[in-house]
Formats: sequence, structure tokens, C-alpha cells
Amino acid sequence: MDYTEQYSESSLQALLGVWLGFMILFSLAISVITIAGMWKTFTKAGKPGWAALIPIYNVYVMIQIVGKPDIWLLWCLIPCVNIVFTIWLQNLLSKSFGKEEGFTLGLILFPFIFYPILGFGSAKYLGPSAEEARNRGFGNPFGNPNDPFNQQQPPHQF
Repeated sequence: MDYTEQYSESSLQALLGVWLGFMILFSLAISVITIAGMWKTFTKAGKPGWAALIPIYNVYVMIQIVGKPDIWLLWCLIPCVNIVFTIWLQNLLSKSFGKEEGFTLGLILFPFIFYPILGFGSAKYLGPSAEEARNRGFGNPFGNPNDPFNQQQPPHQF
């Protein structure tokens, strides 16, 4: 028995068209949710929300929100380097709103969930990368008195 006659080519094309249409609508919905969350996040940080719509400018605004120099935009555009700097930027963004590294992981893997949580949730903008701002630089994150980069010189004895 030949089963190829049961499914004509036109019915397979119709099925493919329905599937493709569903995927386009699903992608569009995910994009709208992510952009809405990013818009609200930018607004909370005192930046224009419409900046979330413009592809490279939204990265520039995010760099301003976390308080890093403008050269970071260049680093975020260079292939391979951009992966590291974008992850770092997401981490600084979550810290600027008082969140931890787990939230950063969520921003990277599920932005359509975590940007709306950041934008529409109870998180408040604490300033540029809040932890660094509080410590006035990276400082000594482990509280180690033997930090080789921050050793105090003993007073000179005569």
C-alpha cells in the first residue's frame, strides 16, 4: 500500500505554512514582551524608554545606566569580545537594580521573563552598578586584611 497518496504536496505546504506562521507570531510576542520590559527598565533608570527599540543605541543606554565608559560600546560590537562584555553588562545591570548573579543568568538565558520582572517588578534603580558605587571601586570583596593591592604601609620608625 502506498501512503504517499494520502498526503498531497499541497497539504504538506499548508501544514508548513501554519507552523511557520505560528513560529513568527510566537517570536513576535516574545520580542514585544522583552522590549516592553526593557523599556520599563530604562524608564526606571531615568533614561528614555524608546531607546529599547533602537538596536545599537539600547546597548549604549545600558552602558550609561551601569556607569561604564562609552568605549564599552565598541567592545560590545567586536565579535567574540562582545560575548564577554555583554554578559558583564547584564551582570552590572542586575547589580544596578540590587539583584544577584542568579538574576544575571536569568537576564542572559530568559530575557523575555527577567526584563519584565526587572521593569515591572518592585526592583528600584540603585545607581550605576550599585555594589561598585557603594565600595568606590572594586575594593576588597573578600574582606581580606592581607590584600596585596591595598596594603597599608607601616609607619616609619627611626
